[in-house]
Amino acid sequence: MSYSIDPSLKRLIAQQFPAANTAGSFFPLAGLSGRSIKIVLDDTTLLARCCRPEQPIPGVDRRREYQILRKLAGSKLAPAVFGVTKGWLLLGWQPGDVLSAEGFRQQLLPVATCMAALHRQPLSGWRLHLPALLAQYWQMIQPQRRHCGWLKALRRLQKQGEPTPLRHGLLHMDIHAGNLVQCGAEVKLIDWEYACDGDVALELASVVMSNTLSAEQQQRLIAHYAALQNLDPDALRRQMRRWQPWLNLLVASWYELRWQQSGDEMFNQLAAESWQRVLSQ
Repeated sequence: MSYSIDPSLKRLIAQQFPAANTAGSFFPLAGLSGRSIKIVLDDTTLLARCCRPEQPIPGVDRRREYQILRKLAGSKLAPAVFGVTKGWLLLGWQPGDVLSAEGFRQQLLPVATCMAALHRQPLSGWRLHLPALLAQYWQMIQPQRRHCGWLKALRRLQKQGEPTPLRHGLLHMDIHAGNLVQCGAEVKLIDWEYACDGDVALELASVVMSNTLSAEQQQRLIAHYAALQNLDPDALRRQMRRWQPWLNLLVASWYELRWQQSGDEMFNQLAAESWQRVLSQ
């Protein structure tokens, strides 16, 4: 199926690939937080990621994403990046097969290896500040959807302050099966829209939470990562637990915003489940 092309995207492609046939084929891709398009031009396959100002998500900035991916050029950790405009980010297509949930659990050691390699990269200069991010979610939600339990949890964390980082690193912050591509013996990360600098333990806690790992699977992931990073696994686990209330509120806030923006009942149900975790803390 062909996809009608946005004129601004067509101009970006023509700038970056002047010799290519910009009439190529365009295929919309499913996604949770924005529109992405697979583009086939002659012998080149690209991915265009849309910036949707009418549906902003806190922490997502395509120009920041572009700069971080440029910094990662040559690391073999991220897709090639070709250009950015006000409306689009143009990337190289990552070949391979997207992992299933079961595939993710079977690839825990390669996932840990990939994370460790990412966390050893130079910092980007864009630090994650969760108190401000969580406050931004609160402010964007319609007043009738805000509730006292949410405000209480937000104020408690703001008063408490973020945990002192165990170790700073460049984080992806959205590592789950759908954002990992099997490429030979390695796994590659895609969808870098939340990438930033932060505590590596926060990333590990996010991975465990997002992928519903069993206790044994968590043990394997943490042990392998800690060995690669020369970290005490027990200290890493303790730090991950410190971040858990922050993650619980972040996830609930994200689902709440996506429900407001999309009207998709799935997000409403996931928000309700997430609020139960927050309110039971």
